[in-house]
Amino acid sequence: MAMLYVVATPIGNLGDITIRALETLKAVDVIVCEDTRHSRRLLDHYGIRKPLLSGHSHNERQSAVAVVTRLSNGEDVAYITDAGTPGISDPGRTLVRSVRDAGFQIVPIPGPSALSAILSVAGLPGKAVVFEGFLSPKAGRRKKRLSELLGIREMFILYESPHRLLKLLGALADLDSERQILLGREITKIHEEFLEGSARDLLDEMEKRAAVKGECVLLVGSPKKG
Repeated sequence: MAMLYVVATPIGNLGDITIRALETLKAVDVIVCEDTRHSRRLLDHYGIRKPLLSGHSHNERQSAVAVVTRLSNGEDVAYITDAGTPGISDPGRTLVRSVRDAGFQIVPIPGPSALSAILSVAGLPGKAVVFEGFLSPKAGRRKKRLSELLGIREMFILYESPHRLLKLLGALADLDSERQILLGREITKIHEEFLEGSARDLLDEMEKRAAVKGECVLLVGSPKKG
């Protein structure tokens, strides 16, 4: 039976891809991409020539139908997003659900993820972590959810775009200015940076910069005991 392979791709450095991922991409009949133009750079780098289908957030249902049809015709399919592990703040949920409901096997090909990357260099106390991903861009909803997250005992991880980072840090500083945070920016890329400090300190540091560039990951520490 044909299979869908969910393949993790590099989050920045093109060298961060597994041998199994490359072998899978070379073996399948077609590759579904979040952005075919973006993915073509990776595939060209490794000399992989396969038919590409678009599978972004605005055409997930149509893409899922097309993939199920190809699987029904005996074709193996790989799904990749622009970076990292698909399904974490990425398109793909509808595709995976549709393929499973159609009775086809789905095989994960694990690899790079900003989530695991920042945890590996954190060194913050705690045995559990909550992954929240992207918060609502609306100030009221964002602050309400942050207040709830800050009230739990576990660390939590947020993703944020560079143009909303100051608003997120500002909300964190307003709610708990001394909470310790590890901020990762441009992870695995040339300008990779990790900054650790209180919410207030990180806000002050980022406000000094002319502009914030690159996707950001924040690991917010658990509250101090006592």
